[in-house]
Amino acid sequence: MDRGGDDQAKPNCHVGCDGGSDASEWKKVTELRAVVEAKDPAAKAEDDFMLRRFLRARDHNIGKASAMFLKYLAWKRAAKPNGPITADEVRNELAQEKLYVQGHDKMGRPMVYLFGARHIAAKRDINEFRRYIVYMLDNTCTKLPAGQEKFAAVVDLKGFGYANIDVRAMLEALDIMQSNYPERLGRVHLIRVPSVFMAAWKMVYPFIDNNTKKKFVFNTDRGLDDTLRDAIDESQLPEEFGGKLKLQGYNAPCATD
Repeated sequence: MDRGGDDQAKPNCHVGCDGGSDASEWKKVTELRAVVEAKDPAAKAEDDFMLRRFLRARDHNIGKASAMFLKYLAWKRAAKPNGPITADEVRNELAQEKLYVQGHDKMGRPMVYLFGARHIAAKRDINEFRRYIVYMLDNTCTKLPAGQEKFAAVVDLKGFGYANIDVRAMLEALDIMQSNYPERLGRVHLIRVPSVFMAAWKMVYPFIDNNTKKKFVFNTDRGLDDTLRDAIDESQLPEEFGGKLKLQGYNAPCATD
């Protein structure tokens, strides 16, 4: 069964199991489950929290949420036919060490740290890149503590130049996240942003849904240290940003949060 992005087994939650939602929302979750299970038995393996995320992503419209969820189930079968994607399937992407899932912010959300200048557009294979995005999202979701459904991110664009511009990859990552991991993203801090990145961002921005757009925050260099420390404790902030957390790549010994 699925916790929303990973493939770890857990029992389905019954309606009313989360005090953070009202009874009417859980009633809609039950209605949504009936619709999707009737059309695709694979829906039975997914828990109520996942259904609720798809429901929220479509403003509690059962018809729209069911269509989105059924597309997700079809995508999952195609993208992960043999189960979770393994590190061996994305070895070239991992070797670049451009993305780390480590630590958490003050809200308890797992942190993703992305270094944009380490992505070289000419060297990426789009199929491996797609697998890499799924691999990283699934691994991030496995780090979610009980009661937390979202993660946060810091995207560092220091040194980002023309060689790093990859609109196609940005759109692929965006589509995978919005279509198959709804309501997982909590906040993205974009820092040290050069003008060349903004040219690519303007092409991608129209494809971001309105709810997701609000989650991207562009931070100026002035006051950046305070901004990061307001959101992330010093012990969870990487050394690269003046904190005490030592980032470790996927070939290094497992890090502890």
